[in-house]
Amino acid sequence: MKKTMLVMMTMVLALTLAACGSKNGNETSGGGGAEGLSGSILAAGSTAMQPLVEQVANKFMADSKYSGITVQVQGGGSGTGLTQVSEGQADIGNSDIFANEKFKDGDATKAEELVDHQVAVVAMSTVVNKDIAIDNLTKQQLVDIFTGKVTNWKEVGGADAKIVIVNRPSSSGTRKTFEKYGLGTASEDLPGNIQEDSSGTVKKLVGETPGAIGYLALSYLDDSVKKLKLDGVEATPDNVKAGTYPIWAYQHMYTKGEPNEAVKAFLDFMLTDDIQKTDVTELGYIAINEMQVTRDESGKIVKK
Repeated sequence: MKKTMLVMMTMVLALTLAACGSKNGNETSGGGGAEGLSGSILAAGSTAMQPLVEQVANKFMADSKYSGITVQVQGGGSGTGLTQVSEGQADIGNSDIFANEKFKDGDATKAEELVDHQVAVVAMSTVVNKDIAIDNLTKQQLVDIFTGKVTNWKEVGGADAKIVIVNRPSSSGTRKTFEKYGLGTASEDLPGNIQEDSSGTVKKLVGETPGAIGYLALSYLDDSVKKLKLDGVEATPDNVKAGTYPIWAYQHMYTKGEPNEAVKAFLDFMLTDDIQKTDVTELGYIAINEMQVTRDESGKIVKK
């Protein structure tokens, strides 16, 4: 009798442990695997990144593995995105610039709290109204235009027409990238200039305004505006990869500390081969692993 009871107790204990193990295994799989994740993600910031992040977010949410996660994408500029993620108002801060370019001096600790996830590279080109009869500017000519020294297209080989600058606000990562790598100096908000918060509006205004000049990420370019070469070099992915065209930046997706599981799933999805080889390339960005050069936080380009 005692022997029988001992056998039965042993079997019950074994079944109980198996059930617990199965339960814990499911919880681990659900908590750490995509199928068990749920929640909402807000990614805000760079409008240069916005077309890419929006398209990938839609593909992510359409995937059955991530059906429990919703992703909302907002613009506002890199500075806004970095501020919002730093203050906990967004889960991801999309940025064309390194966080330490936004948070300096007394705010330096804010940059240290953010974790950088680089998901692509974006190139930016000077663009003009299609009626402008030139296709190239030297760096010095570009500086002279954006600092107000040159105000008429005839001064740089074009027709006798007033130059209208369509600029981005000082918080824009696109503007900071253009100034740092295209001009080599900051530009002022000159009287008569137009300033717009989004790349889409810049494209619309340059396309519709006689004599207009601005700058856009390649992801925004279409036949409504005219792309200019810089010192004879065209803004193309191949020239950026090789390091011969200088106006480009990493596309950063910053999180405050390490991301939670849902955010990590989205960031990992951004870096999958499928996304990098299709969405990133098709939208005019450059896949991270295709770059033949790198750029450090000081802006110096070095061969890999």
